[in-house]
Amino acid sequence: MSKEKKKKSITKQGLPLKYSVGNDISKNKFDACISVIDTNQRVKIVATKTFNNTEKGVKSYLQWTQTKCKLEIPIAHTMEATGVYYERLAWFLHRSDEYVSVVLPNKAKKYLQSIGLKTKNDKIDAKGLARMGAEQNLRRWDAPDEQIMKLRGVTRQREHLQETRTQINNQLHALKSAEFVNEGLIEQQEEILELLVKEIKKTKKMIEKIVNDDKKLKEKTDKIKAVKGLDIITISTVVAETSGFKHFSNQRQLVSYCGYDVIENQSGTHMGKTKISKKGNAHVRRILHLPAFSVVANEEPVFTNLYDRVYGRTKKKMKGYVAVQRKLLILIYTLWKTNEAYDQEHSFRNQDENPVMQSKSFSFCSS
Repeated sequence: MSKEKKKKSITKQGLPLKYSVGNDISKNKFDACISVIDTNQRVKIVATKTFNNTEKGVKSYLQWTQTKCKLEIPIAHTMEATGVYYERLAWFLHRSDEYVSVVLPNKAKKYLQSIGLKTKNDKIDAKGLARMGAEQNLRRWDAPDEQIMKLRGVTRQREHLQETRTQINNQLHALKSAEFVNEGLIEQQEEILELLVKEIKKTKKMIEKIVNDDKKLKEKTDKIKAVKGLDIITISTVVAETSGFKHFSNQRQLVSYCGYDVIENQSGTHMGKTKISKKGNAHVRRILHLPAFSVVANEEPVFTNLYDRVYGRTKKKMKGYVAVQRKLLILIYTLWKTNEAYDQEHSFRNQDENPVMQSKSFSFCSS
């Protein structure tokens, strides 16, 4: 074959540029799909396989990808940040010095919709993530600090204990209000309740120890605690649930991840309700519920002004408090990113000069 014909043949076929491995991960297993993209931007599936989400399974996965990816071109692994189930594979690949990208679920969902994937199952999602990793130059996963991971474990345990305490309280109230009162059951519930209260207090001490033992974590937390109404529990929960904000490059991503993004329902003359999506991290929304009341009660000007404005417009108190929650989230994010102390007079006055605080999403809550 002449050089000219060979060149035309290569151009037609396209040269392989990169392997992309998409992973759809659940509690017990994960589906993997290897794709390759060429110079003609065509994506071709190389192999698919299902693995157990265990230590042995992730080791088999890495061996499988190394066997199937025979060409000397880069390999990129892509997965969604859903729950905690992706962490075993992500950390194993990170420690093996592999290129790993962890994308936010809403970003992956919008991409899959954009390429026309209407059917949803594990294998299809893996193929979609493989194509996404092939076509896009996704950012390498910046693994969260181990202290942050420990913090998240404790804050979630605290939340679980509080939910259980509420449940036991409700049961205790029902037992005391019954026609036939069983003193033995009441005594048992009260003992459980007393134990839960002790354990909840222990979690606060554990959180304080984790924060105080890390100089950087303590410094940033102390600066944010200057906001009247925000305590170490609230700040630690928000920071832990967002992995120290490592996956977020702007406010819009953070607001969407936590479910505070605004959804409009309007078409022609139809005017539906405008509300937040609530499709996001419920742990963050839960922990910001009471602090929203606190900052307003403590008369922090930026939050009281916002609450009064929203309540005056809607005549609904909870809409005002939800707006305050959203603004609290953005404030914590901003102070954490800039490593600045909270200044009641200055924090939001010069927001246009601060690139971290510039976004359309902030206009809903800005002063």
